[in-house]
Amino acid sequence: MSQTRSVFEFNSAIVREPSTSVVNGLRADDRGGPTYEGVKAEHDAYIAALRNAGVEVTVLPALEAFPDSIFVEDPALVFTNGAILLRPGTPTRLKETAELAPVLREMFETVLELPEPGQADGGDIMYTPNGVLIGLSERTDKLGAETLIAFIEKLGCKARVAETPKGVLHFKTASSLLDDETIISTSALADAAVFEGFRKIVVPQGEESAANVLRINDVVFASAYYPRTLDLLDKAGYAVVPLNTGEIEKIDAGLSCMSLRWYRNGKSAVPSV
Repeated sequence: MSQTRSVFEFNSAIVREPSTSVVNGLRADDRGGPTYEGVKAEHDAYIAALRNAGVEVTVLPALEAFPDSIFVEDPALVFTNGAILLRPGTPTRLKETAELAPVLREMFETVLELPEPGQADGGDIMYTPNGVLIGLSERTDKLGAETLIAFIEKLGCKARVAETPKGVLHFKTASSLLDDETIISTSALADAAVFEGFRKIVVPQGEESAANVLRINDVVFASAYYPRTLDLLDKAGYAVVPLNTGEIEKIDAGLSCMSLRWYRNGKSAVPSV
Protein backbone atom coordinates (compact mmCIF):
# COMPACT_ATOMS: atom_id res chain seq x y z
CA MET A 1 0.00 0.00 0.00
CA SER A 2 1.25 3.48 -0.80
CA GLN A 3 0.06 6.94 0.09
CA THR A 4 0.68 8.08 -3.48
CA ARG A 5 -1.55 5.55 -5.22
CA SER A 6 -4.94 3.99 -4.66
CA VAL A 7 -5.13 0.75 -2.72
CA PHE A 8 -6.74 -0.85 -5.77
CA GLU A 9 -3.89 0.09 -8.11
CA PHE A 10 -2.07 -3.15 -8.97
CA ASN A 11 0.51 -4.31 -11.48
CA SER A 12 1.25 -7.76 -10.03
CA ALA A 13 -0.71 -10.79 -8.92
CA ILE A 14 -0.22 -14.41 -7.91
CA VAL A 15 -2.77 -17.09 -8.75
CA ARG A 16 -2.68 -20.87 -8.46
CA GLU A 17 -4.11 -23.31 -10.98
CA PRO A 18 -7.03 -25.36 -9.65
CA SER A 19 -6.32 -29.00 -8.92
CA THR A 20 -8.67 -31.77 -10.00
CA SER A 21 -9.33 -32.21 -6.26
CA VAL A 22 -10.97 -28.75 -6.21
CA VAL A 23 -14.30 -30.56 -6.50
CA ASN A 24 -13.78 -31.57 -2.86
CA GLY A 25 -13.29 -27.97 -1.68
CA LEU A 26 -14.77 -26.76 1.59
CA ARG A 27 -18.36 -25.52 1.62
CA ALA A 28 -20.74 -24.37 4.32
CA ASP A 29 -23.86 -25.03 2.25
CA ASP A 30 -24.42 -27.83 -0.21
CA ARG A 31 -25.31 -26.16 -3.50
CA GLY A 32 -24.12 -29.11 -5.52
CA GLY A 33 -20.56 -29.92 -6.38
CA PRO A 34 -18.52 -27.97 -8.92
CA THR A 35 -16.84 -29.65 -11.86
CA TYR A 36 -13.10 -29.31 -12.40
CA GLU A 37 -13.73 -28.19 -15.98
CA GLY A 38 -16.14 -25.51 -14.79
CA VAL A 39 -13.77 -24.16 -12.14
CA LYS A 40 -10.86 -24.23 -14.61
CA ALA A 41 -12.85 -22.24 -17.19
CA GLU A 42 -13.82 -19.61 -14.61
CA HIS A 43 -10.23 -19.41 -13.36
CA ASP A 44 -8.82 -19.04 -16.90
CA ALA A 45 -11.25 -16.19 -17.58
CA TYR A 46 -10.23 -14.56 -14.29
CA ILE A 47 -6.53 -14.66 -15.23
CA ALA A 48 -7.33 -13.18 -18.63
CA ALA A 49 -9.32 -10.38 -16.98
CA LEU A 50 -6.41 -9.57 -14.64
CA ARG A 51 -4.03 -9.33 -17.58
CA ASN A 52 -6.47 -7.21 -19.56
CA ALA A 53 -6.59 -4.84 -16.57
CA GLY A 54 -2.82 -4.32 -16.76
CA VAL A 55 -1.67 -6.85 -14.16
CA GLU A 56 1.33 -9.17 -14.59
CA VAL A 57 0.15 -12.56 -13.35
CA THR A 58 2.37 -15.28 -11.86
CA VAL A 59 0.56 -18.62 -12.20
CA LEU A 60 1.57 -21.25 -9.66
CA PRO A 61 1.06 -24.98 -10.33
CA ALA A 62 -1.89 -26.89 -8.92
CA LEU A 63 -1.60 -28.66 -5.55
CA GLU A 64 -3.61 -31.87 -5.63
CA ALA A 65 -3.24 -32.42 -1.88
CA PHE A 66 -5.00 -29.12 -1.16
CA PRO A 67 -8.43 -28.78 -2.81
CA ASP A 68 -8.85 -25.14 -1.72
CA SER A 69 -5.37 -23.98 -2.70
CA ILE A 70 -6.77 -22.13 -5.74
CA PHE A 71 -7.84 -19.51 -3.18
CA VAL A 72 -4.38 -18.03 -2.63
CA GLU A 73 -5.60 -14.94 -0.82
CA ASP A 74 -6.42 -16.82 2.38
CA PRO A 75 -2.87 -17.96 3.36
CA ALA A 76 -1.09 -14.61 2.84
CA LEU A 77 -1.17 -10.83 2.60
CA VAL A 78 1.01 -8.88 0.18
CA PHE A 79 2.06 -5.23 0.12
CA THR A 80 4.48 -3.30 -2.04
CA ASN A 81 7.18 -3.57 0.62
CA GLY A 82 6.55 -7.02 2.05
CA ALA A 83 4.32 -10.01 2.66
CA ILE A 84 2.76 -11.74 5.66
CA LEU A 85 2.20 -15.49 5.84
CA LEU A 86 -1.09 -16.17 7.60
CA ARG A 87 -2.56 -19.09 9.54
CA PRO A 88 -5.87 -20.06 7.88
CA GLY A 89 -8.67 -20.83 10.30
CA THR A 90 -9.39 -24.24 8.78
CA PRO A 91 -6.94 -26.99 9.83
CA THR A 92 -6.96 -28.63 6.40
CA ARG A 93 -5.64 -25.40 4.87
CA LEU A 94 -2.79 -24.65 7.29
CA LYS A 95 -0.11 -26.32 5.15
CA GLU A 96 -1.02 -24.17 2.15
CA THR A 97 0.99 -21.39 3.78
CA ALA A 98 4.16 -23.50 3.64
CA GLU A 99 3.57 -24.13 -0.05
CA LEU A 100 3.26 -20.41 -0.72
CA ALA A 101 6.14 -19.29 1.50
CA PRO A 102 9.08 -20.01 -0.88
CA VAL A 103 7.38 -18.06 -3.68
CA LEU A 104 6.82 -15.01 -1.49
CA ARG A 105 10.34 -15.15 -0.06
CA GLU A 106 11.70 -15.07 -3.61
CA MET A 107 9.50 -12.11 -4.54
CA PHE A 108 9.70 -9.96 -1.38
CA GLU A 109 12.65 -8.81 0.71
CA THR A 110 10.50 -8.82 3.87
CA VAL A 111 8.24 -11.78 4.69
CA LEU A 112 6.68 -11.99 8.16
CA GLU A 113 4.94 -15.08 9.51
CA LEU A 114 1.92 -15.11 11.81
CA PRO A 115 2.80 -17.32 14.81
CA GLU A 116 0.68 -19.89 16.59
CA PRO A 117 -1.88 -20.00 18.11
CA GLY A 118 -3.73 -17.12 16.45
CA GLN A 119 -5.50 -17.60 13.13
CA ALA A 120 -6.35 -15.28 10.26
CA ASP A 121 -7.74 -15.78 6.74
CA GLY A 122 -7.03 -13.31 3.96
CA GLY A 123 -10.72 -13.35 3.05
CA ASP A 124 -11.36 -11.37 6.24
CA ILE A 125 -8.89 -8.62 5.35
CA MET A 126 -9.76 -5.52 3.33
CA TYR A 127 -7.40 -2.81 2.15
CA THR A 128 -8.88 0.70 2.34
CA PRO A 129 -7.41 4.22 2.05
CA ASN A 130 -7.91 4.55 5.82
CA GLY A 131 -5.95 1.40 6.62
CA VAL A 132 -6.47 -2.34 6.65
CA LEU A 133 -9.68 -3.78 8.10
CA ILE A 134 -9.51 -7.22 9.73
CA GLY A 135 -12.88 -8.86 10.17
CA LEU A 136 -13.33 -11.29 13.06
CA SER A 137 -15.03 -14.49 11.92
CA GLU A 138 -14.95 -18.23 12.42
CA ARG A 139 -11.74 -18.18 10.35
CA THR A 140 -10.05 -15.13 11.97
CA ASP A 141 -9.86 -14.86 15.74
CA LYS A 142 -9.03 -11.93 18.03
CA LEU A 143 -5.50 -13.14 18.81
CA GLY A 144 -4.68 -13.59 15.14
CA ALA A 145 -6.13 -10.17 14.30
CA GLU A 146 -4.20 -8.39 17.07
CA THR A 147 -0.92 -10.01 16.06
CA LEU A 148 -1.62 -9.20 12.43
CA ILE A 149 -2.19 -5.53 13.27
CA ALA A 150 1.32 -5.37 14.75
CA PHE A 151 2.79 -7.04 11.64
CA ILE A 152 0.96 -4.70 9.28
CA GLU A 153 2.26 -1.73 11.26
CA LYS A 154 5.81 -3.08 10.80
CA LEU A 155 5.22 -2.77 7.06
CA GLY A 156 4.21 0.87 7.52
CA CYS A 157 0.42 0.54 7.34
CA LYS A 158 -2.42 0.99 9.80
CA ALA A 159 -4.94 -1.72 10.67
CA ARG A 160 -7.93 -2.25 12.93
CA VAL A 161 -10.45 -4.91 13.81
CA ALA A 162 -13.97 -5.09 12.36
CA GLU A 163 -16.92 -7.35 13.11
CA THR A 164 -18.24 -9.85 10.58
CA PRO A 165 -21.99 -10.57 10.74
CA LYS A 166 -22.93 -13.97 12.13
CA GLY A 167 -23.49 -16.54 9.43
CA VAL A 168 -21.12 -14.79 7.01
CA LEU A 169 -18.01 -16.78 6.10
CA HIS A 170 -15.59 -13.88 5.55
CA PHE A 171 -15.64 -10.11 5.99
CA LYS A 172 -15.19 -9.70 2.24
CA THR A 173 -17.99 -12.14 1.53
CA ALA A 174 -20.29 -9.31 2.62
CA SER A 175 -18.34 -6.18 1.64
CA SER A 176 -15.79 -4.85 -0.87
CA LEU A 177 -14.05 -1.62 -1.72
CA LEU A 178 -15.26 0.02 -4.95
CA ASP A 179 -13.10 3.16 -4.88
CA ASP A 180 -11.33 5.40 -2.39
CA GLU A 181 -14.66 6.64 -1.00
CA THR A 182 -17.18 3.85 -1.69
CA ILE A 183 -17.88 0.33 -0.49
CA ILE A 184 -20.44 -2.21 -1.65
CA SER A 185 -21.95 -4.46 0.99
CA THR A 186 -24.89 -6.50 2.15
CA SER A 187 -27.49 -4.73 4.27
CA ALA A 188 -26.12 -6.56 7.34
CA LEU A 189 -22.76 -4.82 7.07
CA ALA A 190 -23.66 -1.48 5.48
CA ASP A 191 -23.97 0.34 8.81
CA ALA A 192 -20.79 -1.07 10.33
CA ALA A 193 -18.82 1.52 12.29
CA VAL A 194 -15.66 0.80 10.28
CA PHE A 195 -17.43 2.07 7.16
CA GLU A 196 -18.32 5.44 8.66
CA GLY A 197 -17.50 8.16 6.15
CA PHE A 198 -17.75 5.87 3.12
CA ARG A 199 -20.45 6.08 0.49
CA LYS A 200 -22.34 2.78 0.37
CA ILE A 201 -23.96 0.71 -2.32
CA VAL A 202 -26.11 -2.03 -0.80
CA VAL A 203 -26.68 -5.15 -2.87
CA PRO A 204 -30.32 -6.12 -3.44
CA GLN A 205 -31.92 -8.73 -1.22
CA GLY A 206 -31.29 -12.17 -2.69
CA GLU A 207 -28.00 -11.10 -4.25
CA GLU A 208 -25.90 -11.04 -1.08
CA SER A 209 -23.04 -12.95 -2.71
CA ALA A 210 -22.67 -10.09 -5.17
CA ALA A 211 -21.09 -7.97 -2.41
CA ASN A 212 -17.79 -9.70 -3.15
CA VAL A 213 -16.42 -7.66 -6.05
CA LEU A 214 -12.82 -6.85 -6.91
CA ARG A 215 -11.59 -3.41 -7.93
CA ILE A 216 -8.53 -3.69 -10.19
CA ASN A 217 -7.14 -0.39 -11.50
CA ASP A 218 -9.90 1.16 -13.63
CA VAL A 219 -12.35 -1.75 -13.62
CA VAL A 220 -14.53 -3.68 -11.18
CA PHE A 221 -14.73 -7.46 -11.46
CA ALA A 222 -18.24 -8.59 -10.48
CA SER A 223 -20.19 -11.82 -10.68
CA ALA A 224 -22.19 -12.18 -13.88
CA TYR A 225 -24.94 -13.99 -11.95
CA TYR A 226 -26.42 -10.99 -10.13
CA PRO A 227 -28.06 -8.70 -12.69
CA ARG A 228 -29.55 -6.19 -10.25
CA THR A 229 -26.16 -5.57 -8.66
CA LEU A 230 -24.53 -5.25 -12.08
CA ASP A 231 -27.16 -2.65 -12.95
CA LEU A 232 -26.45 -0.71 -9.74
CA LEU A 233 -22.74 -0.65 -10.50
CA ASP A 234 -23.32 0.38 -14.08
CA LYS A 235 -25.62 3.23 -13.07
CA ALA A 236 -23.05 4.36 -10.51
CA GLY A 237 -20.56 4.79 -13.34
CA TYR A 238 -18.19 1.88 -12.75
CA ALA A 239 -16.51 0.04 -15.62
CA VAL A 240 -17.72 -3.46 -14.76
CA VAL A 241 -16.15 -6.72 -15.96
CA PRO A 242 -18.75 -9.47 -15.39
CA LEU A 243 -17.17 -12.85 -14.67
CA ASN A 244 -18.76 -16.25 -14.24
CA THR A 245 -18.66 -17.49 -10.64
CA GLY A 246 -21.26 -20.26 -10.70
CA GLU A 247 -18.78 -23.06 -10.06
CA ILE A 248 -16.49 -21.39 -7.52
CA GLU A 249 -19.46 -20.18 -5.50
CA LYS A 250 -20.36 -23.83 -4.89
CA ILE A 251 -17.22 -24.01 -2.75
CA ASP A 252 -17.85 -20.78 -0.85
CA ALA A 253 -15.61 -18.62 -3.03
CA GLY A 254 -15.76 -15.25 -4.74
CA LEU A 255 -13.61 -13.09 -6.95
CA SER A 256 -11.19 -11.60 -4.42
CA CYS A 257 -9.94 -14.90 -2.98
CA MET A 258 -8.44 -16.23 -6.23
CA SER A 259 -5.45 -13.87 -6.32
CA LEU A 260 -2.87 -12.06 -4.25
CA ARG A 261 -2.49 -8.51 -5.64
CA TRP A 262 -0.02 -5.69 -5.07
CA TYR A 263 1.81 -2.85 -6.74
CA ARG A 264 5.36 -4.00 -7.41
CA ASN A 265 8.20 -1.55 -7.56
CA GLY A 266 11.40 -2.54 -9.34
CA LYS A 267 12.80 -4.48 -6.38
CA SER A 268 10.42 -7.42 -6.36
CA ALA A 269 11.32 -10.42 -8.50
CA VAL A 270 8.94 -12.58 -10.51
CA PRO A 271 9.88 -16.24 -9.96
CA SER A 272 9.84 -18.84 -12.69
CA VAL A 273 7.37 -21.59 -11.77
